[in-house]
Amino acid sequence: MAHASDTIYALSSGALPAGIAVVRISGSNAETILADLSGRSVEPRVARLLTLKDPIGETLDRALTLFFPEGASFTGEPVVELHLHGGKAVLRAVLDAIGAYPRTRPAEAGEFTRRAFINGRMDLTAAEGVADLISAETEAQRRFAIRNAGGQQDALYSNWRSRLIEARALIEADLDFADEADVPGSVADTVLDQVHALSSTIEEHLRHARSGEILRDGFRVVIVGEPNVGKSSLLNALARRDVAIVSDEAGTTRDLIEVALDLGGYKVVLTDTAGLRETDNKVERIGIERAREAVQQADLVLQLYVAGTSRPEQLDGERPSVFVATKADLLRNQAGADFLISVSSNQGIAELLSAIQVRVQAEAGGSSVLPSRDRHIHHLRETVDALRRAEVPDLALELCAEELRIAADHLGHITGVIGVDDLLDVVFSRFCIGK
Repeated sequence: MAHASDTIYALSSGALPAGIAVVRISGSNAETILADLSGRSVEPRVARLLTLKDPIGETLDRALTLFFPEGASFTGEPVVELHLHGGKAVLRAVLDAIGAYPRTRPAEAGEFTRRAFINGRMDLTAAEGVADLISAETEAQRRFAIRNAGGQQDALYSNWRSRLIEARALIEADLDFADEADVPGSVADTVLDQVHALSSTIEEHLRHARSGEILRDGFRVVIVGEPNVGKSSLLNALARRDVAIVSDEAGTTRDLIEVALDLGGYKVVLTDTAGLRETDNKVERIGIERAREAVQQADLVLQLYVAGTSRPEQLDGERPSVFVATKADLLRNQAGADFLISVSSNQGIAELLSAIQVRVQAEAGGSSVLPSRDRHIHHLRETVDALRRAEVPDLALELCAEELRIAADHLGHITGVIGVDDLLDVVFSRFCIGK
């Protein structure tokens, strides 16, 4: 059974074989393990090239070693790093030697970062930022994760929470010590002005929630149109590889086909869909229904039609759409089209990609702190709701103070200051082993 007091270990670098394999050990036994394996005294924060041996004196490897004492490591516990030769047999032998020590076990997914959170080395938003940094695929995702892992989210939400706690304290002081000389007359009006201003600030912050989702998960572009208008061909052209099957036969695409692109440092998810038409084929009908569902979730819809034919009606007035006339090599211009393209000659492809990139940059926003997860958005909305209740005219001060407490608690849930025990398994189980 796993215990929080166990010393944990894991491979923290990439898949083997590799040039180097980095093994991380964290816990009270880490220093003893390094001293025993190397037969040398341990020096904090000094890189040393040492020969590691098992208990019977057989050489395991010659490795670069580092020791970080308690309070000065990633996890807050004593931590050892072993930079080994990156062979599978080498790693197995070293891990077996480490695992032979009592109260020592392999780390679970995300357990190093979880211990860093528990030991106060980072808040919960920073821990989530570390997870985002590991999974970042584009430059924009990397920058976004760096801001969160560096504590910018924590600083913003903690500041808001401190202001609410102070406002609540002033109201309670007004209630309890109204007759004292050093407590000004009713502070309720002043406090409620501050609460209103903060509520407006958080509401503005929430309006940019979709920008945070785009940065983390990608900007979704859905390609739709009737059969044989060139949807799969366009997907392949934009992806610059054969992702979808291209055929003259109508109804070739029966399901959603997705591919991720890096456009100017932003993640863009392209989705090819089944051709929109009336059909008796059950499988194709399911594909068409999925295509319509994908449109509802899109950030941008590319509505394709063959140049020279009538422009189709817009599928969903709420979804931003552009009309793309295809097979332009057969026609020089097309009235009503936003773009005229030809996959065979690459006409208009670069312009279409550039337009998508401009739209992504506009939707993703700048470098400000943004809500980055559904749970953040939930607690921020609950915070705003509590602040609105606190502003109800003629509300008793006791009830106003209680609403401010509820609002502050929801902000505390985001950063992990309060009430997160049930959440930790969910958050850290999504990490990779060794982080």
